[in-house]
Amino acid sequence: MISALLGAGDKANILAEALPYIQSFHNKIFVIKYGGNAMTDDALKAGFARDIALLQLVGMKPVIVHGGGPQISGLLEKMGVKSEFRRGMRVTDAQTLEAVEMATGKLNQEIVGLINRSGGKAVGLNGQDGYFIQARKMLLPPEPGDSGPVDIGAVGEIEKIDTELISLLQTRNFVPVIMPIGVGADGQAYNINADLVAGTLARALNAEKLILMTNTSGVLDRNGKLIAGVTLADVDALIADGTISGGMLPKIGSALDAVRTGVKSAHIIDGRVPNALLLELLTSEGIGTLIRGNEGPHFLTDTQRYFHTE
Repeated sequence: MISALLGAGDKANILAEALPYIQSFHNKIFVIKYGGNAMTDDALKAGFARDIALLQLVGMKPVIVHGGGPQISGLLEKMGVKSEFRRGMRVTDAQTLEAVEMATGKLNQEIVGLINRSGGKAVGLNGQDGYFIQARKMLLPPEPGDSGPVDIGAVGEIEKIDTELISLLQTRNFVPVIMPIGVGADGQAYNINADLVAGTLARALNAEKLILMTNTSGVLDRNGKLIAGVTLADVDALIADGTISGGMLPKIGSALDAVRTGVKSAHIIDGRVPNALLLELLTSEGIGTLIRGNEGPHFLTDTQRYFHTE
């Protein structure tokens, strides 16, 4: 344990360093996309729950959105159903949708229970509750060889998020824990990408930060070195030259959309690191990549990290 190697003075310094961040972020909303290994490893799950409870208890307002890809795939395998993907999206027929709702619902209650046992106050939500994630069917645009738009079943895109239910829970000091299931005007449930829900929700809530937990240390340069901070223009350049590609693109897209539409900053952090949330939010160095707008000084007053794209 790291704490066993630290003297009393070191521990006191760490606590003192957190104070200005706690003051700055008091009563601020953070939307956290919870995913990757942090969602499947028991020790990391318990640590995440403790971090959320601590953030809530010192006056911050975390909102959690989680997916459940590994859990869904595992349940489908037990059911003898083969998972099918098109362009990274899970093809969702009626049987698959049932598995999605079962697996994410079970995970949702597990997260809620862990936070509550850690001293926080959490409530689980399905996007169908109160019709607060309003969705429509998603069709993938045709590519060469397709006869038209590609139907991938009950996969949705967001029409609107009604934040009234979430705001009501926050006035009662609850942490909303949201599974990304939307509902259409006809009552049809839709499976929605959790990154998309988190980014859209961050904008709708006028959140201070959008935090995306992943299985990577953040945005990396061409040499594989972590980039601590980038502007929107920096990210556009990194995408254009191919430095950012593949599986990182959807997460970056969600982060860019959020920052461009009013969220003050977005963070991509490694959920495999114990206490990743606390390290990113309450220390001067942070551990991931922070994305902010193009305006203002490059010095990050809230994290004390310099932008660089070396």
